[in-house]
Amino acid sequence: MPRARRIVVGGIGTSVIEAGPADATEAVVFVHGNPGSSADFTELVDQVGEFARAVAFDMPGFGKADKPDDFEYHVGGYANWLQAALEELGITRVHLVLHDFGGPFGMVWGLMHPDAWASTVLFNIGIMPGYRWHKRARQWRTPVLGELTMAFIPRSVWRRAFLSSPGRKLPVEFVDEMYDNFDRKTRKVVLKLYRATPDPGERADEVGAAIKALNKPALVVWGMSDQFVLGEYAERQREFFDVQDVVKLEDSGHWPFRDNPEAASAAVLPYLRAQTSSQ
Repeated sequence: MPRARRIVVGGIGTSVIEAGPADATEAVVFVHGNPGSSADFTELVDQVGEFARAVAFDMPGFGKADKPDDFEYHVGGYANWLQAALEELGITRVHLVLHDFGGPFGMVWGLMHPDAWASTVLFNIGIMPGYRWHKRARQWRTPVLGELTMAFIPRSVWRRAFLSSPGRKLPVEFVDEMYDNFDRKTRKVVLKLYRATPDPGERADEVGAAIKALNKPALVVWGMSDQFVLGEYAERQREFFDVQDVVKLEDSGHWPFRDNPEAASAAVLPYLRAQTSSQ
C-alpha cells in the first residue's frame, strides 16, 4: 500500500499518498476531479511506485483536505496550489495523470510551468472543443437551483445514480467513499468551482493552441460509456498533444481506472515506465 501522510501547503492541510523513492525530484503526480480524492488512485500509485516516485493529493476542498472559505476555488487557484504542493515535496519534473476537473487544474499548471511538465496521461478529460456542461453541472452553476440540489443527497440516491450508470459497475465501496467525502463544505466548494469556470469549450481554441505549441507526449485512456464527457473527445486529443496511443475502453464509464482497473493499469504502466526512464 502507498505511504500516507498529511502536509500543509499554503495554510491548507491535506492528505497525500506516495509510493516509490521518497526523495526523487521526478514524479508521477495524480490529480483527481469532482467528486474525488487521492484515494481514487491508490492502486495506480502503488503500482507506479515500483519504478518511479508516485504522488496523489487531496485537492483543497475535497477528500480529507481542509476546505477554507477563502481559498480561490477556480482553476488558476488550484494550479497555483499544485505548484506550491510540488515545491513542498521537492518535485521539479512532473508526469501528470489527470481525471475530470484534475484536467483543467493540471493543464493550466503545465502551461504555467512548461519546463517542469514532462508528460501526461488523460483519463476521460482533455481539450474539448464545443463541449457544454452536462445537466448536473448546469444545475450547479445556477444560483438557488444549485443550492437546492446540494441540500439533501441521501446515500441511497447517490448509490443509485452511480451504480446505474452505463457501462461497467463501479465498486460499491468506491461510491460510498465518494459520498462520505462529499460533505456540506465540499458541496459548497463544488458550487464555487463550477460557477467560476466557463464552459470548457469556450476556451478550447485558446488553451488548445497553447498546449499544442508545447507538443507534450500523452497517453489517452477513455471510458467510452462516459455519460459526462463523451468518447468522441478521445481521438481529438491528437490535435493538441503528441499522443502516443488512444486506449478506448468500450464498456467503461467516467472512472475507467476504478471500473476496469486491470485494463487501465495495462495501458498506463508501460507508458509511464517508458516516460520516467527516458531521461
